[in-house]
Amino acid sequence: MEFRPRQTRLPVNIPYMNKDLKILISLEEDPAGIAQIRQRCPGCEIRVAPWITDPEAELDPALMKGIDIFACEVPPANFSGFDCLKWMQLSSAGYSHILHLPLRERGIRVTNGLGNFDGPIAEWNLLMMLFWQRQMHEQLANQKNHVWDPAGRFQRDLFGSTIGFYGYGGIARETARLAKALKINVWVMTRDGSIRKRPLTYCVEGTGDPEGVLPDRVFESSGMKDFMGGLDYFLVTMPLTDSTKGLIGEKELRMLPPHAVLINPARAAIIDEDVFIRCLREKWIRGASLDVHYAYPLPPEHPLWDMPNLVMTPHISGSSLSPQFLKRIYDILSQNCGRYVNREPLLNELTDSQLQGH
Repeated sequence: MEFRPRQTRLPVNIPYMNKDLKILISLEEDPAGIAQIRQRCPGCEIRVAPWITDPEAELDPALMKGIDIFACEVPPANFSGFDCLKWMQLSSAGYSHILHLPLRERGIRVTNGLGNFDGPIAEWNLLMMLFWQRQMHEQLANQKNHVWDPAGRFQRDLFGSTIGFYGYGGIARETARLAKALKINVWVMTRDGSIRKRPLTYCVEGTGDPEGVLPDRVFESSGMKDFMGGLDYFLVTMPLTDSTKGLIGEKELRMLPPHAVLINPARAAIIDEDVFIRCLREKWIRGASLDVHYAYPLPPEHPLWDMPNLVMTPHISGSSLSPQFLKRIYDILSQNCGRYVNREPLLNELTDSQLQGH
């Protein structure tokens, strides 16, 4: 699933009046980030509101009055109080939590935080691959039980393994870059078997694969069996939409070889829950790593807690608690503010189709 930014055609020679631009930021205040915005938009008015994480929380209506640009993690419950909002910048890559808002009806543009979390999530992906390759769950159990066992199964390296991405967005591209450094074969599955450049998607300098040149093989959806059958590690890296919910079911998971490991840092619901539980119980594959879940928090009685062939983390592979989060989201916001005032296409802009949940 390739992210396609909106190709907005606007005249580039008629700047907005910076002195009239009003920006509201509902994030932790970052002086360096705000200075970046002022540099790109001299004379703009910047207001800082409380950082909202609860969708039931409201903002002071006085702060919202006259705002042109709003940056947030979660929009306030009284979103209708914005009287002239033109563009909203999300700190998250996901955007399902804003689809209920009348954005298209009011002509409000939306950009997301795509690219902010590519690095930390890619590192988590690599951590999980190394964990399974070296059978660390067994080695940790041996340490706990005072067992000395230098068996060969603990000494396998990743060199020459094959990793497959279902979707080639920013997380996949940065993971691919790290994987290639370890001489891992990179396979990619996309809907039409093609990979596109990403000129209007935020990418931390020196990371990822913006030109789309790293994969060794690219498959289209009709080649699913060949793709899945050749993998050592299968990574789910597509967004959750109406069309991807439950996309991976029994048919797809049974295509994986028995030694394969599934790694999902995207969204749990892309994989059918009942099928996923059966897959682990019946050991169709060697194991799985999951950073995203079917409920938040996962109930103590949920069967996934007790799966010996599953590694779970509580949605921490990339989050707003990352030490680089604020720096990067303010970088996205400031770059986009500069683009906005110069009537240039914005980075990470959601299309009309995405805003409809497709």
